[in-house]
Amino acid sequence: MLDPFGRDISYLRVSVTDRCDFRCVYCMSENMTFLPKKDLLTLEEMDRLCSTFVDLGVKKLRFTGGEPLVRRNIMTLFRNMRRHLESGALEEVTVTTNGSQLGRFAQELYDCGVRRVNVSLDTLNPEKFQKITRWGRLDQVLEGIEIARRAGLAIKINAVALKGVNDTELGDMLQWCGDNGDDMTVIEVMPMGDIGGEDRLDQYLPLSMVRAKLAERFTLKDIDYKTGGPARYVEVGETGGRLGFITPLTHNFCESCNRVRLTCTGTLYMCLGQDDAADLRAPLRESESNAPLVAAIEEAIARKPKGHDFIIDRRHNGPAVSRHMSVTGG
Repeated sequence: MLDPFGRDISYLRVSVTDRCDFRCVYCMSENMTFLPKKDLLTLEEMDRLCSTFVDLGVKKLRFTGGEPLVRRNIMTLFRNMRRHLESGALEEVTVTTNGSQLGRFAQELYDCGVRRVNVSLDTLNPEKFQKITRWGRLDQVLEGIEIARRAGLAIKINAVALKGVNDTELGDMLQWCGDNGDDMTVIEVMPMGDIGGEDRLDQYLPLSMVRAKLAERFTLKDIDYKTGGPARYVEVGETGGRLGFITPLTHNFCESCNRVRLTCTGTLYMCLGQDDAADLRAPLRESESNAPLVAAIEEAIARKPKGHDFIIDRRHNGPAVSRHMSVTGG
């Protein structure tokens, strides 16, 4: 599938639920109203949608949320996607998780063909972790990560850089990742959704500043390494690990975007930072034939924009789009 700018759309991110067992301060408000369960696609419908995208050329599939592992019977979907891995139609199935349920499902994820997971973890300080997540427990997440490592899953730690919160410990986190053989990615705050009184301008920390600070402690060498996502990677000389930077604000990464995002209600967003979307639930349900669904997907890809419009400054400190990150799945 080629978009209007000649980019091959080979990566589908699927938000299997908008629900989460954390309430991270940069992601959502504490008192969230989630979708009624009746509005969600069934797991069978998600299977059919994902399989249609695979038939159209998607090679990488990532399940996200909310927190994907809190959805009831979610492992059914992972088990069903294994057939596309075994046939060679899919190159990879991955998952982004907050780690709270990782200990329960790590071995089964591996058995389903998942070989690496991204774990969102912004601090190694238990009190600070509870403050950031509002509801989370660091010990539960760390235990889940260790169980996942033992199951054979490669771990990448995703940390959102938060000014005045975790900026002084990102170097220690990078060392911890290196000591455990994990890669790490740092991410700029993204202006999505109302987060309940928090000011994203107060949270925003440009990664150019983060990199400069880390370079005082580590030898960072630019490398041509890609996972299919938007991160730009460096090799950390002191640990041999990799560090990625996701910079939607200071360095727009849209020129190489190969991704579209499907929500748990069947809405396809062609860009994380734009509101234009396509309804795939209606064509999915109107016919047992996939022809209407394929036509809707192809029409949507033909509307994929060149890039997003994320800005955070004194004039633009509200959300760039109204939906929360947990709806679109990152």
